[in-house]
Amino acid sequence: MAKHGTLPPLYYPAREEITVEGVLRALADPVRLAIVRQLAATDQEISCSGLTVPVTKSTITHHLSILRQAGVVAGRQEGTTRFNSLRRNDLDALFPGLLAGVLAAPR
Repeated sequence: MAKHGTLPPLYYPAREEITVEGVLRALADPVRLAIVRQLAATDQEISCSGLTVPVTKSTITHHLSILRQAGVVAGRQEGTTRFNSLRRNDLDALFPGLLAGVLAAPR
């Protein structure tokens, strides 16, 4: 059982578990795509509160969970703050050009 004030560990698949179908499904949602665009623009970690999308905090958490489960982003916990980063190296190694193509598409 988690202690009060601590969050459960974040799950994301190993590189070899990531599928193109899962990645495309995760990126098909406009909010998730906006999150990925923000992460790609900085190439740095962004906390959940640092993301600028027109949804509630709980909805951002839901979208980040889907992105993590698909292998698009990784997350780490620091105290009560969750930091997210784009798994660009993994995605580029598995699906060369996919991420670049998705990010280059008109908004």
